Amino acid sequence: MNLSHSLQKATCLLAAALGLIGLPSGCASPLPKEYIDQAEHGVTLTSLTSDPDRYRGKVVILGGVIVEEKEEGGQVWLRLRNRPLDKDYVPHRPPSLDSPEAGYYWVLILRRDLPTEYRDWARVTVVGKVEGPRRSPADRPNDIEPVLDAYYLRGWGDSVMSTGKSTSTIDRNYTTTVPKGARGEFSQ
Repeated sequence: MNLSHSLQKATCLLAAALGLIGLPSGCASPLPKEYIDQAEHGVTLTSLTSDPDRYRGKVVILGGVIVEEKEEGGQVWLRLRNRPLDKDYVPHRPPSLDSPEAGYYWVLILRRDLPTEYRDWARVTVVGKVEGPRRSPADRPNDIEPVLDAYYLRGWGDSVMSTGKSTSTIDRNYTTTVPKGARGEFSQ
């Protein structure tokens, strides 16, 4: 084995090692670029609940965990407990579970658009259009919760490093029918 061949082999190994080091650092976004480009940036659950009319009809990105599910005529209402997103759109627990950022919101999606493994998601990143507020269920009857019409969901496994992920991209040619109560008129 000559010196040139050994140097070439060492260079290839070093390049491969450096490439592996860069993979988990968030080089590639877990969301398609088209959704990141469409979305209003810096929107939080607090901003949505404090000024819902400002964001009505706009695309936002939120994180959360699914805590409730209701089905109505082929459409699924998913209630999520908010989990703020990091710079790579990965949801994490808020610093305080009593803060406004630990509140809830709803995602409306057609049953056929949900992947079968969505109940296994530990967390989810949601891209959706803001439809309006909805009154909270019995646990917080004086609060309002934003409603998002889902465009894209990205499910996360038990940990950020888990390879157990799945996504759901919604075909906007077949949109959900947003009920009256989700467009700003409060449902009972």
